[in-house]
Amino acid sequence: MTNQVLKAFSLDSAPVYCEKYGFGHINVTYLVVTESGRRYILQKINNSIFKDVPGLMGNIAAVTKYLRTMIDDPRGVLTLVPTLDGADFLRFEDGSYWRVYDFVEQSICLQAPESPEDFYQSAVAFGTFQQQLKDFPAATLCEVIPNFHNTADRYRIFREALAADVCGRAASVQEEIAFALEREEEAGTLVNMLAEGKLPLRVTHNDTKLNNVMLDEVTRKPLCVIDLDTTMPGLSLYDYGDSIRFGAATAAEDEKDLSKVEMDITLFETYTKGFLSACPGLTENEREMLPMGAKLMTLECGVRFLTDYLNGDTYFRTHYEGQNLDRCRTQFKLVADMEGKWAEMKHIVAECSK
Repeated sequence: MTNQVLKAFSLDSAPVYCEKYGFGHINVTYLVVTESGRRYILQKINNSIFKDVPGLMGNIAAVTKYLRTMIDDPRGVLTLVPTLDGADFLRFEDGSYWRVYDFVEQSICLQAPESPEDFYQSAVAFGTFQQQLKDFPAATLCEVIPNFHNTADRYRIFREALAADVCGRAASVQEEIAFALEREEEAGTLVNMLAEGKLPLRVTHNDTKLNNVMLDEVTRKPLCVIDLDTTMPGLSLYDYGDSIRFGAATAAEDEKDLSKVEMDITLFETYTKGFLSACPGLTENEREMLPMGAKLMTLECGVRFLTDYLNGDTYFRTHYEGQNLDRCRTQFKLVADMEGKWAEMKHIVAECSK
């Protein structure tokens, strides 16, 4: 099928190689090489997860077009390859959706930091993404996943799962339930500030892991941010907070030994320095609320894992019984650790904001 799909795109010459590529779990990705030796990335978009592919692709096209006006190195933004009809994506005859990007040459993509400097550079990448898009009209973008980081709404869903208790699991997780409910009022802080006009609506990436940053293979400095499928309107604090949740944790997301789980305050400082150095355009309220972004993104994730555990593990893929509960517990341990380091976190943000 890929050969038929590729015929619909404006490649520089005929493809001679097409094989699966990378580590992605959502879309199906292929590396394509043409007769001239030029390389491309072909992706089959998962329209079971992304229901509105035209909206999603409209977001990507608009954001990448905007970013291209701000860069000198063509590797500084993903470049969509149009179809022969000039479209940004293809709806194939079987109903599947496809797109092609130029390959980002002379780059590397790390699955995990090999040093604190790598984590710092990921912060620079996502901070730069925020800074470059600070004047983009975020409200014009499609909300690819409605209420994705609406933490208050995540609590509504959690309460519904708790009330239904379809698997009879609630009795055995009373400690976790209590932890979540004790923080329910605080959970709406960011969405309330947005509604009150105290935080600006921004373009957010919503998957700010290191492996979504392309680094120059020589300098190891960031070239561009990739995997733009979840790019949509939101808060800068979502992207920053999720980076801390994932990148500053000292243990795996499903670590059973909670004594190993904490937020590394040095890594918190490393990321904050990189993010703020690259993104001076944040408002005073945004900078002040960065610790809250880290805490609430972590709390939200824990609540989602707990909700899924109560519902019988129907959303997050699990590899063993109770994995979602283990995931929930690590997130809640991180939240508690952040609360214990709150004054230090606020001090670091204040110092990095100077």
